[in-house]
Amino acid sequence: MLTILVVSSLLIWIDSTVLGIALERLADPVEGLGATPGQLQWAIGIYSLLFATALFAAGALGDRYGHRTVLMLGLVVFGASSAWAAWADGPTSLIIARATMGLGGALLGPTSMAIIGWTFPPERRAGAIAVWSSAAGLGVAVGPVLGGLLIDHFWWGSVFLINLPIVAAGLLGARLVLPNPRSPQRRRLDPLGLGLSTLGLLGLSYGLIEGGHQGGWSRWQVWASIAAGLVLLAGFLYSEWREHEPSFDPRLFRNRRFAAGNLVLAGVFLTLTGQSFYLAFYLQGARGMSALSAGLMSLPSAAGVVLGSPLGARLAGRFGVAKVCGTALAAFALCHALNLTYLVDTSLVWVGLVGALAGLAIGATVAPTTAAVIATLPMDRIGAGSAVNNAIRQVGSVLGVAVLGTIVSSTYQHAIAPSLTGLPADARDGASVSAEATRHTAGAIHRPDLVGAANDAFLHAMHTAAVVAACFTLAGAIVLTLAFRQRVSSTPKAVEAVRR
Repeated sequence: MLTILVVSSLLIWIDSTVLGIALERLADPVEGLGATPGQLQWAIGIYSLLFATALFAAGALGDRYGHRTVLMLGLVVFGASSAWAAWADGPTSLIIARATMGLGGALLGPTSMAIIGWTFPPERRAGAIAVWSSAAGLGVAVGPVLGGLLIDHFWWGSVFLINLPIVAAGLLGARLVLPNPRSPQRRRLDPLGLGLSTLGLLGLSYGLIEGGHQGGWSRWQVWASIAAGLVLLAGFLYSEWREHEPSFDPRLFRNRRFAAGNLVLAGVFLTLTGQSFYLAFYLQGARGMSALSAGLMSLPSAAGVVLGSPLGARLAGRFGVAKVCGTALAAFALCHALNLTYLVDTSLVWVGLVGALAGLAIGATVAPTTAAVIATLPMDRIGAGSAVNNAIRQVGSVLGVAVLGTIVSSTYQHAIAPSLTGLPADARDGASVSAEATRHTAGAIHRPDLVGAANDAFLHAMHTAAVVAACFTLAGAIVLTLAFRQRVSSTPKAVEAVRR
């Protein structure tokens, strides 16, 4: 039974990493879809966005109709949308398919955890959750390598076909092996909260992404979209605050450590996702590496995460979260700063070492901080706190692609502009979109000098984003250290403050 749940969870983690390997190919106007940086940001971010906002509805649906039923529905949706993405005929079709995959993925996570909770006795439950969680490390390690192998031998859509045999095995196993528990106390579905949160994040992401790609930030469509997104998100928080049993409980943020820990985790996933976005173009674009070679470069980071998680948990138990996780976050900020040393001829050994240190720092931060955040809550609020924690991470991923991806794109467009002066208007407009477009134009008009200019402009843009990511992460280290610097006992007064 646990094997089937691990297989289902594996889909989520493979798909969260495998698209990064395909980004360079998708941007190619000949071998890919000719996607712009903004469209690629949407293809990545829309998955996390729909995943985050549908998580709460997935749990409520499982309570109402049975968790196996909802899990199998999620597998069907995920498999069908994977096939759709594999044969997408344009960037828009790919983005919609990825959004549907996010919905399917959201149906898998909470239902898998619920089935474990219902079927495993307390003495075996922790071990079962640990095994189930191991799918994350496996998916992060296997996804880029397998995706790179497929892209080097087949077309870009083959990376999504990885999911189909996994879906088939999951459906068969779920039907034959899994029970179908449902809660005697069924939670409400909260369509208002789902609508406000989804539309709010869509509006905010649209403004952030489009502001850096389509003529600047001064257009009313950009700032109005950002403002509307913020208003809708404020409306979402207000509506949830008034609910007696909200899907997303903002009252939990009255706890200083809960608020600080979740803010820091959102920042970690923001910078991690944004960094993954621009490093994909660095390795395959500026350095010209094959997809498989770029995928193999993700292994040191994945190994670091696997080693850092248990190490960080043990050290935090001995020395405290503030010292261990604060130091780990400072190390992660240093890794972002070390991205400034990445040039087109930088030793790959050095790139791998920095990646391994970054993975070690991430593992040593996320696992202990998550445990510490949940430990601040009374027992009857742990479920709600876990849901909030998972959603906050996904929102961080959405904003990471929107913020850092936009910084890379807008900085590149400004940096490459002087090198494009003198070109015909059509060629200049097409070449200014991205480094991939500039390289394609250089080949079409026989201007090899533009390739070097594109690489230099991209490295400048990547370094700018790395500085911003380092500042974000260093600020998180300070916030976490201040919030957890003293051990605070869970007094009845503190617990009651969280309940209210």
